[in-house]
Amino acid sequence: MLDLIAHNLAPIMFVTVMAMLLIGYPVAFTLAAGGMYFFVVGVELSHISPEIRLFWPLAQANMNRVFDVMRNDTLLAIPFFTFMGLILERSRMAEDLLDTIGQLFGTLRGGLAFAVVIVGALLAATTGVVAASVIAMGLISLPIMMRYNYHPGLAAGTIAASGTLAQIIPPSLVLIVMADQLGRSVGDMYVGAFFPALIIVGMYCAYIFAITLIKPSWVPALPPEARPLGNGGASLYIIIGLAIALFFICDLFVFDDLRYETRVVWSALVATIIPYAFALLNRARNLGYLSKMAEQVVIVLIPPLALIFLVLGTIFLGIATPTEGGAMGATGALIMSIMKGRLDRKTLLQALDSTAKLATFVMFILIGARVFALTFYGISGDRWVEELLLALPGGEVGFLITVSIVVFILGCFLDFFEIAFIMVPLLAPVAEKLGIDLIWFGVLLGFNLQASFLTPPFGFALFYLRSVAPIKAWHDETTDRMIEPISTKSIYTGTLPFIIIQIVMLGILIAFPGLVTHYKTEPAIMNQGDINQEINNIGGGGFGLPGSGLSLDGGLSLPGSPSLGEPGNGMPAMPSFGAPSEPAEGGALPAPGGLPAPGGASGLPKFD
Repeated sequence: MLDLIAHNLAPIMFVTVMAMLLIGYPVAFTLAAGGMYFFVVGVELSHISPEIRLFWPLAQANMNRVFDVMRNDTLLAIPFFTFMGLILERSRMAEDLLDTIGQLFGTLRGGLAFAVVIVGALLAATTGVVAASVIAMGLISLPIMMRYNYHPGLAAGTIAASGTLAQIIPPSLVLIVMADQLGRSVGDMYVGAFFPALIIVGMYCAYIFAITLIKPSWVPALPPEARPLGNGGASLYIIIGLAIALFFICDLFVFDDLRYETRVVWSALVATIIPYAFALLNRARNLGYLSKMAEQVVIVLIPPLALIFLVLGTIFLGIATPTEGGAMGATGALIMSIMKGRLDRKTLLQALDSTAKLATFVMFILIGARVFALTFYGISGDRWVEELLLALPGGEVGFLITVSIVVFILGCFLDFFEIAFIMVPLLAPVAEKLGIDLIWFGVLLGFNLQASFLTPPFGFALFYLRSVAPIKAWHDETTDRMIEPISTKSIYTGTLPFIIIQIVMLGILIAFPGLVTHYKTEPAIMNQGDINQEINNIGGGGFGLPGSGLSLDGGLSLPGSPSLGEPGNGMPAMPSFGAPSEPAEGGALPAPGGLPAPGGASGLPKFD
């Protein structure tokens, strides 16, 4: 009996811990307790099975693993983006966006539904929190959609699906955690997810457009009395054209002597500030140059769009890391709230309190997952998972389909943090062995988790919407009539078409990996002259501290520095840091030998 347990300890541990999680025990404590319990069992059975490589001194490694979690700079982006989202949500940005965009598209059939999808994408790109997006749009849009006779299922499904866009549109917390667990750049993960996220938004809009043709009575246009801002008129097109013209003029002529990244940032800044200032002046002085709709669109849309560019634009252009982008986003959210006069002490304390709770939640789960992983790897659990998955028929495609089904099912019961910290570290080595790009794999998992958030009966987004949807008939003062409540059945059936869209999108991503892997198609190179100039700006002819021996004069070298790969120091051999003494053809310096180029490119970042 002991032989049987010893040789199957890995599957026993995995099944036991997953069962405890599904029963409802706290995740962090279940993982840590399971890890410690099976560590003791493994040590006692280590003399029976050679597959168990656990011994008592190894338990001390848990302290180092905990400190590794606390030293992880990438995870700092989580509290920054969470704080940014909470500040924006409490400053009623969603309310302003839904009101303005709803009236902008109100003349169209399905205009409110289009507005919900667009606002869902904007909220996803600024808040990155599913619960906040679903609840805000459920409170604001659902009563209006029901007032003007939208189909209950369509209205509920559109709101729930649009809220889950926060799962896969950067700066998604899911993508940050995926990148961390897969050992890849968060910036690459954001770039890889960008095009698929735009495609899924377009597919949602295409579905609503199809409904306007097939069932126009489900998505009526707003009546004129529901659009007090009127139409945008010519002034709206003129102000949009002015912003576009300002961007290209600044990019081509005003800032043409700056680097590309800096030129884009300054051009975008000018192209947004001037129309925004003009709209504010038009409202303050009652000049009448802009229609009410044009004025409202500029004043409401430009701040969140500028914030999105401040965060994502600087990350995509390589100006800031995701952690730095999150810090800038949090600062920008505070500035926006102060400018609107909607930031008070209570709001700030609530946002800080919620951010601290989420950050602590993530940290404890990750610490528990590290304790679990130490034991699981010590009993050869990684080999068991690898052999199990590599034995699947179909190779790469069979692996992806099986993993998608398993993660989809688990996503109906477990939070994405739990799946990311438990399952992803076990799946990533197998995916890499099969030759699957890990950024592509991470984006696939992100879309899979988004679908699981929508799936009845346990989808989290469905619970968020159910908590704010009316459960009793209510009297609408605007139309002076009783409006029927939203049933749970309507919420479930309304999400089914969007789940089908998600499954189709997963198939597209599996069939066309280039939609994600485009992040590594453009090699970045650095000019040797720019390198020397940057070094001279720092000071001195070398690159580093006096006496370090580190120099870029003719190549990278580390003479006299201690070896990090010597036997006995506990560290593996490091890759060679030597580079050719002559620059590559065309004056470009290739990436140092043995080191991968940043972002999967073939060289160093471009400075010119």
